[in-house]
Amino acid sequence: MSGSPRKTAQTDYGELRRLAIKHVRDAFGSQTAIDGQWQDLGYTARPDLAAAIAEYDQFTELLVARGVTLELLPAEDGLGLDSLYVRDAAVLCDRGVVLCRMGKIARRGEPRALGTFCEHLGLPVLGAIETPGMLEGGDVAWLDPRTIAVGQGYRTNGAGIEQLRVLLADSVDELIVVPLPHHRGPSDVFHLMSIMSPLAPDLALVYSPLMPVPFRQTLLDRGIGLVEVPEEELDSLGCNSLVLGPRTCLLARGNPRTRGRLERAGVEVIEFSGAEIALKGGGGPTCLTRPLEWLL
Repeated sequence: MSGSPRKTAQTDYGELRRLAIKHVRDAFGSQTAIDGQWQDLGYTARPDLAAAIAEYDQFTELLVARGVTLELLPAEDGLGLDSLYVRDAAVLCDRGVVLCRMGKIARRGEPRALGTFCEHLGLPVLGAIETPGMLEGGDVAWLDPRTIAVGQGYRTNGAGIEQLRVLLADSVDELIVVPLPHHRGPSDVFHLMSIMSPLAPDLALVYSPLMPVPFRQTLLDRGIGLVEVPEEELDSLGCNSLVLGPRTCLLARGNPRTRGRLERAGVEVIEFSGAEIALKGGGGPTCLTRPLEWLL
């Protein structure tokens, strides 16, 4: 990176400076709330609130230690356990915030709450995805500051993508639509960022067996090297990494082969324990955070 660093929201790599999160105690609320929701929401196991709070505190300590400013969303009635995964509720560009319309019906209240919070922070809301559109932030990844990739699947549809294209018309030069596979069907937690996480202008973490050939070739044609996640580490969120700084990423513990491949590619890996806050709900470090500001 040459010249003076500049602030931007239009990236998924660089030096992360500021992000929105929702503490697990405010998303989960109580063990009673957890017990009443986790099965209907498709969690793989029942989260334990006390263990989740301890895990989340360690997660935030890692972020603060890297100099990241944390903006904490408040608890809000009417939102469920999944409000922990704040990335899905909005897409950011340098002009402001686009509120999503969740494909998962139980999450439909989350974008409004995040929009109100962003306005409180001084970030203008540019618009919102409307019926019949659906769009979730986990399906949206910046390949560079003027190029965005959007996965089209069970959580994000064509109408939502076209609305996003209009709302970002002044902010992007190219929007790449990435058709997603059926994989485990509409009830599964599956986004574009389940199989691709940008790491740097010339590097991405990918799970190629579920990646459309044209999109994979697009990454290669753009000079983006691919760090391949092994099959046995897909379900342990090996493909979901959050960039903290140049060639530095945060990864859920329990993905040793992915970590080794990242390190061989010159990436520093910082691990966190995500048994309660990540693995049971199927949301890794990108899902747990909504980046607001990067330095490039």
